[in-house]
Amino acid sequence: MRKIIVLSFVSLDGVMQAPGGPREDASGDFVFGGWTVPYFDEFMGGVMGEQMGGPFDLLLGRKTYDIFASYWPKQDETANPAAGPLNRAKKHVASRSPIALSWENSELLPGDAAEAVRRLKAGDGPDLQVHGSANFIQTLLKNDLVDELWLKIFPVALGTGKRLFAEGTIPAAFTLRESKTSPHGVIVATYVRSGDIKTGTF
Repeated sequence: MRKIIVLSFVSLDGVMQAPGGPREDASGDFVFGGWTVPYFDEFMGGVMGEQMGGPFDLLLGRKTYDIFASYWPKQDETANPAAGPLNRAKKHVASRSPIALSWENSELLPGDAAEAVRRLKAGDGPDLQVHGSANFIQTLLKNDLVDELWLKIFPVALGTGKRLFAEGTIPAAFTLRESKTSPHGVIVATYVRSGDIKTGTF
């Protein structure tokens, strides 16, 4: 079975909105777009290269798809190493309204998004990576479809914005498989879904 892996940049208070630039996603009057940029360095570039170095398909929400499709096909793969893997990946897009799938190798998830994703998981192919897609991630979490979280946790609290764990979150336990810290204090952590929450008493 294919795994669904959420790759996300998050603040200490769980915000994932618009990490890459001021005009990426200003919805909800979000004014901190580009909040990850001061913390990026060679270490972080190596992490991203490693995580996107193998074969993968993409699961994307509508807003993230539109942002990516307007940017990545225009990038030179030699100057921007992330362009190649993203452009070559098959893109599965969740959208509640009609959408022009202009990016090569893209297709709309048919019918109910959660059911369509379950079918993808049960089929053949590489693992499915989710980038951005804050709203779509809530559907995946609500339906317990996320297998792993590859998080980059930045040393900043934003106070407002779209959160990784929002209205879609269900109680779920995860196991920390690996962690490391960048020179700028970004925690890179891999969590694997591991059953139900266990409680106890001190």
